[in-house]
Amino acid sequence: MADLITDDKPVSIDDGRSHRWENLRRGVYRFRSNTMSMLGLSILVFIFAVAILAPYIAPYPKDATTGVNPVARFTEPGAEHPFGTDRIGRDIFSRVLIGTGLALKVGTTIIVLATSIGVTIGAVAAYFGGWVDELLMRFTDIFLTVPGLVLAIAVTAALGRGIDNAMIGIALVWWPGFARLTRSQVISIKEEPYVEAIRGLGAGNLRILFRHIL
Repeated sequence: MADLITDDKPVSIDDGRSHRWENLRRGVYRFRSNTMSMLGLSILVFIFAVAILAPYIAPYPKDATTGVNPVARFTEPGAEHPFGTDRIGRDIFSRVLIGTGLALKVGTTIIVLATSIGVTIGAVAAYFGGWVDELLMRFTDIFLTVPGLVLAIAVTAALGRGIDNAMIGIALVWWPGFARLTRSQVISIKEEPYVEAIRGLGAGNLRILFRHIL
């Protein structure tokens, strides 16, 4: 009976890293090859440019905060006021330009907060499993059972008025989705051979999770 030949070649940490870099390179290539993706990126770059340059290109930057000109109220769109003016004479075009920066700040902050909370909870739940997974996922389910708008309003009311508190309230509505997505990905990745190789070298759980898996 012929002997079975098996491949006992050890799996190195570099194999996992090179695999991730190869996937990243392919993803970037596919993104650059997609016309709609590049169009979306161009629009995003344009919006960020407007937000950064708004104080310098807005014809009436003070109208975004303190400008009041009752004489020019409800002016029709024209060369001097492309979007017209509002009920107290403020230039609407300038307010739109200045408001772009605030809109980006709010959106970016909410995404960063929601992603940070969701990814951390989802990754820890998936990696450790058992009662940790059960506890964190039931905690996530509590947030999912409450209507998002109601939860955001309740949190904002509890913390007080203000744009910062509103951002926190909205972030607490969004994080459960990121948690579930991260959990499903980490469950599949944590059994990869390169993770076992890292664990065999004595790396700690937090190092494996947050450096090599995420």
